[in-house]
Amino acid sequence: MDEFLDSLSPREHRAKLEEILNWVARTWPEMELVVKWNQPMFLHHGTFIIGFSAFPKNIAVAPEPALIDRMRGDIEASGYTTTQRLFRIGWTDPIDYSLLTRIIETQISEKATVTTLWRP
Repeated sequence: MDEFLDSLSPREHRAKLEEILNWVARTWPEMELVVKWNQPMFLHHGTFIIGFSAFPKNIAVAPEPALIDRMRGDIEASGYTTTQRLFRIGWTDPIDYSLLTRIIETQISEKATVTTLWRP
């Protein structure tokens, strides 16, 4: 993880993404933090829950597309832009931890019996 975070600049970007990753890890210690496809992501019992990517203008947050579709209104109400597969938190945007909590809890609940990385 340090190698991934060390690749981020400016330092403020690293600090903001690290803050989010640390918050997720503290809140759900049962999840595993891994880096796949140059993206830090959290797994729960081996299944994908949420991933984060760093871009020049934002942090991309990726649960699964089905969840983005269902929660698009909540995501956009928090001031974030969406695509089919992710939403974006600008580097200067506040982090809506309540929204992230709902997304992660929904993913964990809906994927409780999933034994593959992605939804079947």
